[in-house]
Amino acid sequence: MKRSLLALVPLVLASCAPNVAPPPIVPVNQPVAAPPPPVVKEVSMKLPATRKDDVVEQRFGVAVHDPYRWLEDVKSPEVTAWMSAQDTFARARLATFPDRARLAARLKELYYLERISAPSHKGDRYFYTRTHVDKEKAIVYWREGEDGAERVLIDPNTLSADGTISLGEISVSWDGKQVAYALRSNGSDEATLYVMEVASGKTSTIDVIPGAKYASPSWTPSSDGFYYTRLPVDPTIPIADLPGWSEVRFHKLGDDPKNDALVHEKTGDPTTFGGASLSRDGRWLFYYRSHGWNSDDVWLRDLHDKKHGASWIPFVNGVDAHFAIEAWKDRFYITTNDGAPRYRVMVTDVKHLAKSHWKELVPEDKQAVLDGASVVGGHLAVSWMRNASSEIELRTLEGKLVRKVALPGIGSSSGFLGQPEDDAAYFTFSSYTTPDEIRRTSIKSGETRVWANVKVPVDPAPYLVEQVWFPSKDGTRISMFIIRRRDLVKDGSVPFLLTGYGGFNSSETPYFASTYFPFLEAGGAVAIPNLRGGGEYGEGWHKAGMGANKQNVFDDFIGAAEYLVRERYTSAGKLAIMGGSNGGLLVGAATVQRPELFRAVVCQVPLLDMVRYHLFGSGKTWIEEYGSADKETEFHTLHAYSPYHHVAAPVAYPSLLMMSADSDDRVDPMHARKMVAALQAAQSNGERPILLRIEQHAGHGGADLVKQHVESSADWLAFVMSELGMKG
Repeated sequence: MKRSLLALVPLVLASCAPNVAPPPIVPVNQPVAAPPPPVVKEVSMKLPATRKDDVVEQRFGVAVHDPYRWLEDVKSPEVTAWMSAQDTFARARLATFPDRARLAARLKELYYLERISAPSHKGDRYFYTRTHVDKEKAIVYWREGEDGAERVLIDPNTLSADGTISLGEISVSWDGKQVAYALRSNGSDEATLYVMEVASGKTSTIDVIPGAKYASPSWTPSSDGFYYTRLPVDPTIPIADLPGWSEVRFHKLGDDPKNDALVHEKTGDPTTFGGASLSRDGRWLFYYRSHGWNSDDVWLRDLHDKKHGASWIPFVNGVDAHFAIEAWKDRFYITTNDGAPRYRVMVTDVKHLAKSHWKELVPEDKQAVLDGASVVGGHLAVSWMRNASSEIELRTLEGKLVRKVALPGIGSSSGFLGQPEDDAAYFTFSSYTTPDEIRRTSIKSGETRVWANVKVPVDPAPYLVEQVWFPSKDGTRISMFIIRRRDLVKDGSVPFLLTGYGGFNSSETPYFASTYFPFLEAGGAVAIPNLRGGGEYGEGWHKAGMGANKQNVFDDFIGAAEYLVRERYTSAGKLAIMGGSNGGLLVGAATVQRPELFRAVVCQVPLLDMVRYHLFGSGKTWIEEYGSADKETEFHTLHAYSPYHHVAAPVAYPSLLMMSADSDDRVDPMHARKMVAALQAAQSNGERPILLRIEQHAGHGGADLVKQHVESSADWLAFVMSELGMKG
């Protein structure tokens, strides 16, 4: 149920382990050499000049100023030259920050590690990913049997000499004999689908399907083909309109994909997503049409019904709610927030599909959010989120509680990963101070053991995590995690990094992020509030931070900063903020609304021009979340908080590092370019830089080469620590 606009982990075995927490980190004794110091050419430290145009557009009686609209055209030689100059200037400035080389060396120790994901059982085989200390990208492996010899399935390190070809989603057939996998260029979302025979490792030259950005292959039980979502490969169709062209097709292995049967026509609406899922037994084909991150319509086909099986039957339409359906042994298990903002599980037999026949199996908990439910080992595995922390319980298929699963503490878990007929299941756990681990459990006996023990080259002992509550502007109580030293003195002197997201029903739950530790080790602390717009407290919490209520998210974040200052954890001169994608919008809004409250800002792949966001990238698919400036009421809401349109001059803005990516086809980089130009022109404090760093060969989630993550993280950490007066 949790859906995130920003994917920060570029390599996930998507179909094998849905909603998996980051893979565990295994200790490695091999020493890691420090990287050589960056080679910096002699570059002028004078800020590149930026042309300012007098562009004013009248919208619903409001004069909308857009002096940097010319920076939207990335194909323009002038824009290309401007980008190069800005990136060169930023990197030269970043290279001068103290401790950058030391931070890069420390990050290599933290990033180049041996990791393994929880295994996915398909047929007699087990599939998982593993990263290595001497490899840039994770490798997908498989075993014959749980304890069989490890074999390479796909090694992304060999896909291209320069590392610009990335592995996207992977879907393994139910018998473990075939795998469909997507490849992407430069980290972009656009992909091409391929099919490989697992045993031989041979990739078919026939089964090659372009337009696989949203493919999500769903295999037949016999592994002779799969249903998938396909987009046209037509450069004349704007990227923003592509979702409306998504069709569901069926591909039979060995056939020319050009002749794949049309199963469901395009949606015709770029604000919606369309996709299909086939039940494990091959009988029920579900078609989901998602309206942004707010609701789903569902149709189905009974493929065993020879007479009527070709007809789509409405299952649930026109209801402002989410529906996730699992078919198992003539019953549908339905996880939904229909009539239950914190979600519940309903059940019905396949002979009585009407909602009036649905029965409540797991009721809504008014104090927790039902985070997911699935059939594992003949039982119902249910995941909960209580105060943004995970809980797991096992129930019978009639809903009776069997046992609660003990977790190591306050943290995040994937919930049970396993098949409906298997006794063995796996679950992951991590927290801000506890590295990831994977545990194997028996559904029947409850016996549980650690499957992958975890150690990292950090000492979490000096740190603790506390959860505090503070009032937002309208009085709503907001929870926040604080990661700090145990001996912290509340005198306002501790450097703090405040980060958040607040959108798309995505929840900020505790997870182990090694990136924070260089900052913590240097005497800093980290704060992560559970902002409205997220899913931590149910759909009501989400809706309280979307659309017309979006300002609540910014008020919550500003309230978090005010709390940290008021309670003397830190002070405005020691406070940095960071956010990406929707979180980039968050910190952008906070920057222009309360510039005096922050010393430094790291803004990553953001949305910032909310009047024109829907015209670029995947923007139209977010209209359900934000609204559209083409509608008068929604325009006024968007324009009222749009960060780009509220840059004022002259103002002493915080120092800002804008981190963009050259191949981001999800959130168009025009947002970053226009905002940087506006802030550079408006900045009245010449000691506080406004920098634009552009990652090469990278998409919205960044590049998937470890060395690029090391460099980008070293840059933002060096920037923040220098601006806050920290020394490592």
